[in-house]
Formats: sequence, C-alpha cells, structure tokens
Amino acid sequence: MTQRGRHRRRKKGRVLRATLSGTALALTAAATIISTSQAAGSDNPGPLTPLTSSSQTGRLQLHENLVSETTLDTLQSGMGGNVGVDAVLKSANHPMRNKAACNATESAALPVEPVATRAYCWDSGDATTQKWLPQSVTTSGDADNDGKWGNDRVILAGWTHNDHKEGEPTDDKGLARVAFIDANDPNNLKYRWVLLVAPLDGGKDFGAVRSHLGGMVWYQDKLIVTAKNGAAHDNALFVFDMNRILQADVNSTEVGKVGDGWSARGYQYVMPAIGSYNLTGGKCDATTNDKVPCFASVSLDRTSTPDSLVANEWFSSGGTEPARVWRYYYSTASDRTGLLGSNSSDIVNADEAYETKAVGLQGVLSHKPSGASEANWYTGYAPGSRDRHGTLWRQNESAAKAAKCGPGETYACWGQHTESLSYWQETGELWTLTEWAANKDNEWKPTAIPERVLYAVPLSAVDRSVE
Repeated sequence: MTQRGRHRRRKKGRVLRATLSGTALALTAAATIISTSQAAGSDNPGPLTPLTSSSQTGRLQLHENLVSETTLDTLQSGMGGNVGVDAVLKSANHPMRNKAACNATESAALPVEPVATRAYCWDSGDATTQKWLPQSVTTSGDADNDGKWGNDRVILAGWTHNDHKEGEPTDDKGLARVAFIDANDPNNLKYRWVLLVAPLDGGKDFGAVRSHLGGMVWYQDKLIVTAKNGAAHDNALFVFDMNRILQADVNSTEVGKVGDGWSARGYQYVMPAIGSYNLTGGKCDATTNDKVPCFASVSLDRTSTPDSLVANEWFSSGGTEPARVWRYYYSTASDRTGLLGSNSSDIVNADEAYETKAVGLQGVLSHKPSGASEANWYTGYAPGSRDRHGTLWRQNESAAKAAKCGPGETYACWGQHTESLSYWQETGELWTLTEWAANKDNEWKPTAIPERVLYAVPLSAVDRSVE
C-alpha cells in the first residue's frame, strides 16, 4: 500500500491562527452543534435536480492552501518524529462494547430497517459525557482498496467539544479529536484519542484546531475534515497527513510548546494540519441554497473516475429549503496523494452538483452500482426531536426511495440522529454513528442518557430495503 508522506500561545482568550501559504488556517471555528427542529420525515423528496450553470457550481469552488514542508518538518523533528498509526493503535486504552453489551437506550438508536449487522458502543466515560459529541466516521476502507492501512483495519470517529456551559475552561470550546479505533478483531474494538492541532511559528509551536467535525474522509495518506465556517474565516475543510502523527511528552492542560516539552491538553498524540481548503466566494451562508454553502458532511466515492469526495450542506429538518450535494475529484498526480484535484492556481472546482428536497441532511454518500448509468446518492435525514428514527433516502435523477417499517409504513426506519456516512468497499458495509444526547431544543439535561452507537449495515441490504 502506498503511504507516501507529503507530504494561543496559551494565553486565555487569544485567537490562534496558522498561516498556510499566505492564507490563514483558522483555529477558532466554533463547535456549533447542529440543532434540528421537528419534521415528519414522511414526504418523498423526489429525484435529484442537476445544477449545471456556472453561477451555481461557482459557489462550490475551493482554493487549496498548504503548509510549507519546512514548517511541518520543523514541528515533526522537534517532537521526535512521526509515531505512525500503528503506535496509536497499539496504545489503545478505551474498549468499545459489542452490540450485546450496549444498554437499552443505546440499542434503541439502531435502525429498524435494514437492521445493523455490527454495532458498538463507546467506553463508559465517552458514552455518557455531554462535553463531546460524535460527529463523523471514516475507515481504512476509504484509505485503500484492500481495506487496510498497512496490516491494520482501522475506523476513525471524529468528535467535537460542545460548549454547553458545564463550567469547562473556555479553551475547550470547539476542540476536535479523533478516535483511532483498532478494528482488527471485530469482537474486541478499542481506541485511542488523537487531538487535532495546527503548526504555529514556523513549526516551533502548535495550537488546537477548533472545528465542527461533521464529516471526514481518510483517502490514501490524507485525512480531510469539515471545518465550521465562522465570522472570522472562510475555511471549509482542513487536511491532515497520516504520516505525521506526533507524540506529546508533557501532561498538562496547555496546548503546544511548554518549556522544553510539548503538551496536548492531556492527550498523548496530536495530528498537525498540513493544509486547508477555503471557499473562493468567501464565508459560507446557511440561510438559503443560492449562497456559498456551509459544509455539513463529506464522504468518499470510489466508484467515480477518478475517486471523489462528496459533500452536503445542512438546513433545518423543520424547514423546506432544498439542500445541495456535490463532488470534487481527487488528484491523480503521484506527488499529490490524498489531495483534491486543483489547477495551476490552486483552484478546485466542483465536478458535479445536485439539489435535493430531502431536508435535515446529516450525511451523504454517492455510489454507482456496477453496470449502472448513474450513481445513487444516499442522504441521511435526522429529525429534530429526541427518540425518533431518521430516514436514509436513496436518490438519483429518476427517483427517491427509502425503507418503510412499522404498522403505519413510516419512512422513519434509519438510526436515531445519525451523522456522517462511510462505505467500506472491501466489506460492502455502510458505516455511520449516532450523536444524540439532548432534548428537542438542544438543551442539556443532567439526566439525559446519550444514545451513541457506531454501527454498520450492508449497502446491499439498504438497497434491498427500498425496492
């Protein structure tokens, strides 16, 4: 397998930034928690509508910004070099519970139809915390055709710190971390946390990346994650290198250089951002779908030529605003592994875009069946109220279909408040995870029992359920 590398100050309240080839990589994206309102989820959204005009696709255009190799090498050398994914997995210290060990509330979050063939619940502390929310998933099935990274099967889950006024230091707000899950033994999953950071001062320091990890894709040796666009910046995506995982040697509440050592707020490992993509139209606007979009989630499509990253925006499940789904092709250049295809001006154009009337989208996946003339787009709808199942729509330019279940033949058959989607091509499994831990107004309750579960469903079962 190819694993080619390209590869606050801690003063409270200070805004951190890292410069990427002249463009600021913002580190202060708020951990905005998407709040959905009540929706029936029963109205068929109909087929996708292609967006073909330059004015429509131009709003999806990105500009690529890469950190200099010198800066990255300085930080990596100063922290003792890359430790690798393997070292993180070997130090995994959080066990996951298999489906049978999940509690009744967690199990209730699983889909009704089709049923999950594999499901896992988090270690006790992470399963019940209201400080962090699970938002995204990708796997080594995205990274390589054989489903492995080296000799390991790996699942990555992105979590965002939630600022819900429980008294945590403000420095925690918006922190982003990734669970590196050792999936070599399907009966014994375990994970280790890695904090996302960005280099500062030419690689002599680093600061915390603050981002809403609504979606992420691990492709080849790069990890691309969504960045919540805020008033201070216009980054849409952050990029990390799987060959640049570094180890902190100071256990403190600080983030970055501390005396002669390095601290990551108690985490042992960090991944420094090696770049970002910003929207050329400026900051995103989530009010209507005729403005610059706010990235809600991303996933990988290995059935396109070349492979591509697909994305969606989010509007309230209680509204009627049609959302956009679109794709960017990955670069095929040997010295640009895992990066999107850009031109000589570092511009990345959307290669395909559609409008969908499915509302409250928390995830999207594109997959073209063998011999088919067009791809199916799977769009995950999440209702706004607690204890309600969502809907997974399968859409193309001809129709929209979803599983029906229960005596009333409802479309509400998918998991409860599922987030991003990821397809493991080698195993044929569709992976997602649930986040819910609040009431319908997104207000936190001390007695709330989170319904958090990571699960897989064969994509073939999804397709059978809609026929």
